[in-house]
Amino acid sequence: MLAIEGLTKRYPTGDLALDNVSLTVPKGQVMALIGPSGAGKSTLIRCVNRLVEPTSGRVVLGETEITRLGDLALRRARRRMGMIFQEYALIERLTVMENVLSGRLGYVGFWRSWFRRFPLSDIEEAFRLLHRVGLDHMVDKRADELSGGQRQRVGIVRALMQNPELLLVDEPTASLDPKTSRQIMRLIIELAKERGLSAIINIHDVLLAQQFAERIVGLRAGRIVFDGAPEALTPEVLTRIYGEEDWSKTIRRDEDDEGEHREPAAATDALKVVAAQ
Repeated sequence: MLAIEGLTKRYPTGDLALDNVSLTVPKGQVMALIGPSGAGKSTLIRCVNRLVEPTSGRVVLGETEITRLGDLALRRARRRMGMIFQEYALIERLTVMENVLSGRLGYVGFWRSWFRRFPLSDIEEAFRLLHRVGLDHMVDKRADELSGGQRQRVGIVRALMQNPELLLVDEPTASLDPKTSRQIMRLIIELAKERGLSAIINIHDVLLAQQFAERIVGLRAGRIVFDGAPEALTPEVLTRIYGEEDWSKTIRRDEDDEGEHREPAAATDALKVVAAQ
């Protein structure tokens, strides 16, 4: 379980990005984080793994208080938190397989990774996951030869190679077309369910959040203004989160699902997240 208690982030400019945010994410729950630009969504995700240092408050993953860890212990703790980035954060000149295996940097150490000396078990797991996301035929392609959807799949596999307990997903569909966006969201949800992972997904698309997440948290000006089931996301709630607008066509209706059903509840930053030694 992830517990966030009184999390606050004030930047040196004086801007308050997060204002006393508290929430818990149970094991296996997929939560969508929505809100207008500047609401603090990306800051919240990055405070969880301390890519952004919170000003105050606590982040606890399982029995570990992340906000109290020193550098070495933090690098080890980041193994437990897989991050999927909006802009993929792949190393363009490296192959799909090399980018995927970079998710094991926190386990094999710098020199073994430098000489590409990964254990056979890691290589086998990489092949298995690439097959799972439909990229096993692209292991030797360079990252800069991939489409946006393919790059995001590589980023997902790289995060899963850490064998994490928690997925932190920062706008995974922002650069993708509608069909690919649905495919990527479906894939993240399926993989999280298969592995029993908790996930926080920062997403701008309210319809995608309603369709795929089992819980939605709305942020505005760094504060939680909604926390509930997708079905409770009414026009009035969206006005509270985003401001006055006609939200009647933004809400997902049952007939709009086209057979989709949510499952019930049960390149610098990327390397920084996984490169624990």
